[in-house]
Amino acid sequence: METIAEKKMINVTVNNKPYKVGGNQTIMQALDEVGFRIPRLCYHPKLSIEGACRVCIVEVEGMRNYVASCAFPILEGMKIRTDSNDVRRARRDIVELILDNHPEDCHVCERDGNCELQRLAYSMGIRKRHFVGEKKHYEKDLSSPSVIRDPNKCILCGRCVRMCAEIQKVSALRYAHRGFHTVVMPAYNMPFSESVCTACGQCISVCPTASFVEKGNCMELFDKLTNPDIIKIVQIAPSVRASIGEAFNLDPGRAMEGEMAATLRKLGFDYVFDTQFSADLTIMEEASEFLDRLQGKGKLPMITSCSSAWMKCMEQFYPDLIDNVSTCKSPMSMMGSLIKTHFAAKNNMDPKKIFTVAVMCCTAKKYEAQRPELQVDEMNPTDMVITTREIAWMIKCAGIDFLRIKPEKFDTPLGVSSGAGVIFGVTGGVMEAALRTAYELYTGETLMDIEMNDLRGFKGIKEGKVVMDGKEIRIAVAHGLGNANEVLEVVRKEPDRYHFVEIMGCPGGCIGGGGQPYANSNSEPLNEACLKKRAEALYGLDRTRTIRRSHENPDVQRIYKEFLGRPLSALSHKILHTHYKAKEPRGIISKETKVR
Repeated sequence: METIAEKKMINVTVNNKPYKVGGNQTIMQALDEVGFRIPRLCYHPKLSIEGACRVCIVEVEGMRNYVASCAFPILEGMKIRTDSNDVRRARRDIVELILDNHPEDCHVCERDGNCELQRLAYSMGIRKRHFVGEKKHYEKDLSSPSVIRDPNKCILCGRCVRMCAEIQKVSALRYAHRGFHTVVMPAYNMPFSESVCTACGQCISVCPTASFVEKGNCMELFDKLTNPDIIKIVQIAPSVRASIGEAFNLDPGRAMEGEMAATLRKLGFDYVFDTQFSADLTIMEEASEFLDRLQGKGKLPMITSCSSAWMKCMEQFYPDLIDNVSTCKSPMSMMGSLIKTHFAAKNNMDPKKIFTVAVMCCTAKKYEAQRPELQVDEMNPTDMVITTREIAWMIKCAGIDFLRIKPEKFDTPLGVSSGAGVIFGVTGGVMEAALRTAYELYTGETLMDIEMNDLRGFKGIKEGKVVMDGKEIRIAVAHGLGNANEVLEVVRKEPDRYHFVEIMGCPGGCIGGGGQPYANSNSEPLNEACLKKRAEALYGLDRTRTIRRSHENPDVQRIYKEFLGRPLSALSHKILHTHYKAKEPRGIISKETKVR
């Protein structure tokens, strides 16, 4: 992308004052450069231009009608007005018409206080509703274990449609019908649970209102936490500690690891474990599985299996590649399996009285928790998943002063982790962690340069290679299901191109998960600067760890000695591995289908 310095500068007048701005961009982008933030709803910098809401209109001298600044190019000599009474009144009328067809339940809405439509109405001075007319009425879609769809709160901005089609390339959503009856829905209005939705939650991330929200479990969890007859055990994912502070108005990039451990105890959990421990365990199994495949005991390239959204996507759209996918459960499910087997036995607990909760960045983990393939001894490893947003609300609801709480350590033995376990939360982290261990297991030597910069960053697809005992290992990393689609097409056409592939379903990896805190008023959803700060928080934790390789984690070594025996043992396969099967994709929307 061109920088401002590289753009050809042109002269424009904004509100009767001259400015130099970069050419070859839209009016909105140019005015952003010089400090004029035009109101917007349907616009998102990572998505195609829709021009649907018309909230971003400006006056351009010589133009008969108002111009949608998100779509109209900036031109030499333009005279633009952003603040005239007429244009402000027109914008206000547009927003008032949107509000006329919107539910009047702000104070009990999931997005109250963090709704883009609400902020826009306030900034425009809308203090009462001027229009009264027929309102749309649709039933909520509650079928999915991960995502709730409420068409009544949809403002037809199209962000969810474009995110699903352009970034994730799943195309689970499209416009249907026309005029007043236009609605966003899955194909044939089938329930979300039966559609091709992968439960990634990126529609939630970009929705400006509460048309999409996660399936909430907070009140049910509060009930469980007061039940004295069950043992309440929680685990927390790496990326949650890197983002939870944002829900308490802290700047992105502050790691709140010890604070989360202390807070979860105050909420009422009996044991607080760290998903990073089972991330280390995942590496032991996955690295060993990869080395077995290198020796001809399985299909290459091996593809990682930690991302729940990617796994559902793979079963629907890439069933021919199931044999390429690692059989390892995700760290979340490995942890739950260990808690209900080894930990329960070691502490003389009835596993049926254990209630396991996972605090995750990801809405798709709610779907994963219900997968029957993951059961051990007919028990689900994870009984409940709550997102970063949900745990933040619960902390506030419980009256815990999160910003002043004294940090504590996780419980042992399932709370000790290496730096490799930390970086699972960012794209490229699983691959980097796996190679730190695979290299030593394969060569018998310690990999000295363990920070693999080729695998870091937010480029959609990253490629690299590592030489292990003279053998060149070719690797690829993709984040976001759209980028995964490109990599997997390469795997289909050139099966020998890679040895090892990492895929994360969400942009940026888990740090950009569909359950992460909403963007604030100063940033766009999935803002890359924010994602970079979250990533650096995890890399920073990795650098502070004394142990930075999974196989050096003493508690991981102990659990193999006391319980599992060795990686890929029969017991490891029973407890830590799973299988996948093809799912018939229903309700696929053709990418050629015309919107509206």
